[in-house]
Amino acid sequence: MSLQGGLSIERMCQLVGLSRVGFYRYLRAQDPWDEEMGVRSEIQRIALEHQGRYGYRRMTAELGRRGMLVNHKRVARLMREESLIGTKLQSSSVSAEERRHEIYINLANRMKLTGVNQLWVADITFVRSKREFVYLAVVLGRFSRKVVGWNLERTLTARLPLGALEKALEERRPEPGLVHHSDRGAQYSHAAYLLTLHMHGVVPSVSRPGSPSDNANCESFFRTLKREEVDAKEYRDLEDLWLNISEFIECYYKRIRLHSALGYRTPEEFEQVSVSSRAASISSALKFELAR
Repeated sequence: MSLQGGLSIERMCQLVGLSRVGFYRYLRAQDPWDEEMGVRSEIQRIALEHQGRYGYRRMTAELGRRGMLVNHKRVARLMREESLIGTKLQSSSVSAEERRHEIYINLANRMKLTGVNQLWVADITFVRSKREFVYLAVVLGRFSRKVVGWNLERTLTARLPLGALEKALEERRPEPGLVHHSDRGAQYSHAAYLLTLHMHGVVPSVSRPGSPSDNANCESFFRTLKREEVDAKEYRDLEDLWLNISEFIECYYKRIRLHSALGYRTPEEFEQVSVSSRAASISSALKFELAR
């Protein structure tokens, strides 16, 4: 399993002409731990795809549709261990005053960006350590692809992305009118999350149903993170994972790694150049007006 690189299990099976049922049957015979982590990985993936809405029975059925025949009692146990049963994702209490903020459209694809803090995009993925899965939430500045906030948690609750959002707000202190774009997940429609956006004058925007490409920048970041950091290492525990993710994001991704979409600049450099260019343009415009 450590040699699979960036290929999914499904893709590897296709390449060798093997069914996924046969693959997992082989794992059970060869290495029970690898088989266990394979099932956990698929459960995590389904939980994210369905925004935590599936209980253990639907999860069992979905696993079966994907070629993994797993007993429902085992699925229930694994979901409890991963804190995917009994979460409060769907039990948020939204008042009548807050309900008027619940329906949003996709504003992100209508915007033409000219600077920082005009559009943020947010999403969630999961990362595997040696003995557990952990969820990662990020907030990216769409203009520079810079990670402006992130958070790691063991559970898939609204607290996870809210922590990332609060870090972004504290670090950037945006002016009212910033647009925040996300998918339609329960975490992002949670009352506490919406209230935090409202209190800071941030305008919510959501992807169209069944359109993951609407949030392509976050997906691109997750692919980069997993290809260049996560898949190359094995983390001992949450603390080890936190330290390595922090170093990758804060030290490497923001300040060292060149991005082709930014003209082969780092996000930090791109923002600095943008701010300097804008200041120079404003100065030139003022001089022109004064000279008239």
